[in-house]
Amino acid sequence: MIRLTFLSRLFAVPHSDAALAAAQVRALSRQVPLLLITLSVNAVAVAYTHYGIAPHGLTIPPLVAMLGLAAARIFVWVRTLHRPLEGEAAFRRLRGTHLFGSALGAGFSLWAVLLTRYGDVASQMQVLFFLTITMIVCLTCLLHLSSAATTVGIAALPLTLYFISTGEVLLVVTALNFAGVISAMIFLQKMGYGDFCRLTALIAENHDLAHTDPLTGLPNRRSFFARLDQTIAEAGTAGTTFAVGLVDLDGFKPVNDSFGHAAGDEVLIEVGTRLAAILTGKGWAARLGGDEFGIIVEGTQDPDAIGREICASLRRPYALREVTAQIGASVGFARFPDAASSSEMLVERADHALYHAKEVSRGTAICFALEHEAQLRSHAVIEQALRSADLETEFSLVYQPIMDVVEQRVDAYEALARWTSPTIGQVSPGDFIVVAERSGLIRDVTRALLRKALADMAAWPVEMSLSFNLSAHDIASSACRADIKNIVRESGVAPDRIMFELTETGLMRDLVDARDALTELKALGVHIALDDFGTGYSSLSYVHKLPITRLKIDRSFVTGICEDQASLNIIRAIIDLARNLGFSCVVEGVETADQMLLLRSAGCRFMQGYLFQKPLPHEEIEALSGVGAETVPQSQGDQQRSVA
Repeated sequence: MIRLTFLSRLFAVPHSDAALAAAQVRALSRQVPLLLITLSVNAVAVAYTHYGIAPHGLTIPPLVAMLGLAAARIFVWVRTLHRPLEGEAAFRRLRGTHLFGSALGAGFSLWAVLLTRYGDVASQMQVLFFLTITMIVCLTCLLHLSSAATTVGIAALPLTLYFISTGEVLLVVTALNFAGVISAMIFLQKMGYGDFCRLTALIAENHDLAHTDPLTGLPNRRSFFARLDQTIAEAGTAGTTFAVGLVDLDGFKPVNDSFGHAAGDEVLIEVGTRLAAILTGKGWAARLGGDEFGIIVEGTQDPDAIGREICASLRRPYALREVTAQIGASVGFARFPDAASSSEMLVERADHALYHAKEVSRGTAICFALEHEAQLRSHAVIEQALRSADLETEFSLVYQPIMDVVEQRVDAYEALARWTSPTIGQVSPGDFIVVAERSGLIRDVTRALLRKALADMAAWPVEMSLSFNLSAHDIASSACRADIKNIVRESGVAPDRIMFELTETGLMRDLVDARDALTELKALGVHIALDDFGTGYSSLSYVHKLPITRLKIDRSFVTGICEDQASLNIIRAIIDLARNLGFSCVVEGVETADQMLLLRSAGCRFMQGYLFQKPLPHEEIEALSGVGAETVPQSQGDQQRSVA
């Protein structure tokens, strides 16, 4: 039984390694045709030398049969050169090659032996010579299919015994030499096959390393774009559709910074698992880098429905080894071919949809649509105008007061950017700031506007402060921070009169780096404010880690404050908590006296909005009766006069 098991393994085609089988088929597709051509030439030579000596039925019909079979198999293998086989098809081809090679080798050997009965010693020597050549070529060409090569090689044993049995000394010596050569070739073939198997495994391992994300086990960025190009080609040929999606995690940085990179890795692994589960049978997911993932939604699957499922799944708590983490996700989709027909444009439009989702409706999925196309074109026009803009002449500043309603005075003026382009006219800050940040031009804009603002401060009373907005991009590098500090020093303005404002969502992309950057700026002597608080993560658990001195509560909490007690309670809670942490609070968007009175009752001292003054140019600020001499309106009539 053990011997039978050994023999079955010796002659069987392994069915456990699909990558090895595919590699064997690729190698054999070039070698088997050469083997069959060599076998055909030898068969023709043997038939020719025995034609007229052996019976006619023993020369021509077997030759024709072998040539026909060889031609058919050559045609099959040549087709494989252009259509590589994988999986079960590769295994079937290997089994077929094993059986065909064994049968053809045995048939050729038997035919040759039968022909030797009709010739002299010279004819028998010729047959043995051709058999030797045939066996060597078989073993060489079937190097990558060990089982078939072994079968063909073992066919040499009865041939050797037959020629030895003739008793002719020359044939006996030649047959023994034949057996020795074939035995050596079998040994070398086995060694070569083993090297081939190890090389194939190494190549497969390197391929996995090059195309697989080592943390999540998902395909990586390179594999994603390769698969995307392939999907585009297939869909273009078949006239079908699919969608590309980009998934960006919301709140991942605070998890990484608060609980450590090990916890962050656990979250990413779980995100990969959840994405793979959702997309099973529907599409394909990859990790592109950091906390960004790419997905391909195949066929007519609804990307909006899948996007909602992804957002809901990734919002569920993450049970880590020591803590429980909570994050979210935003998704942007672009459909082929409606949005674009190239991989670069599809990803660009999916990224635009993702950016829109994060800015407008964080934690949701948005599919690129016609209105996004219009916005994308508009932003492209703005970017071109911005790149050629004269920042010193085209950009200007207006100022809106931040009021101290207790002392009824202006505490500071916030500088707000305005741009009038000679080519496209007035551009909304909501548009050009977004474009400047995404194009990397925000740093140049910031430097130009900061110089203007500090120059305007020269005419202000020394007790008057400036509140100036910075982008997270402005503090991202040490060179940018150095420029900001140099501009402040060169202006001659006391740093403690300057308050730099940064948005909450911008800082949360990398809490550790943001903290270090803000600490460096604060060391100059300036103050730091967190703008639009309440629109992002809205958690004081991380605010105390930042070197800030002021929170600016977003205007969205003020809009319905007179009708919505919950909004007032939220503002009151934020003010109380901020006071305990040593921060001051500014409430933005105050437009009515009733709102102001409610906010004062909630403990709010600093407010900003159209109730007090609309943004005005520097010249009009100076023209007022003393900069900062505005008083807090006490009635609706005062409000109307202030806005007018």
